[in-house]
Amino acid sequence: MTKFVKNSEINNNWYEIDASNAIVGRLASVISKIIRGKNKTKYTPHMDNGDFVIVKNIEKIKFTGKKFQNKKYFRHTGYPGGIKETTPEKFFVKKPGEVLKLAVKRMLPGGPLAKKQLTKLKIYTGSEHPHSTQNPITIDITKLNNKNIVRLR
Repeated sequence: MTKFVKNSEINNNWYEIDASNAIVGRLASVISKIIRGKNKTKYTPHMDNGDFVIVKNIEKIKFTGKKFQNKKYFRHTGYPGGIKETTPEKFFVKKPGEVLKLAVKRMLPGGPLAKKQLTKLKIYTGSEHPHSTQNPITIDITKLNNKNIVRLR
């Protein structure tokens, strides 16, 4: 018999990750699993029982290879011939956290639940953030691989 978590049983933890010298895709996969709640034993796919993630020092994030200059992000204005492209290098000038947010967003399943889960991601430049009162648990991303994500509890 499958048991699902109830709304009264949900308790959200706060995690803090330092993005210094972290690779974007690997960091995004760790964050997406925590936000969805896959690091918990009572994971329920149709409910939002994930945790909050604070990412600091986003300006020190890394890409592998030449993706920082060559990777392209596309968007469409809605008008004929209105496709626009940009690179992470240009993105970093205006919004350094948007690159990681897009990577995490694309790793979540589509729909209203994913939009709600994405609001649990807090990205900050520098090492200061306003969420110190939540007493976040610090995760060292350099020592963490995908097999250890379940052991965050």
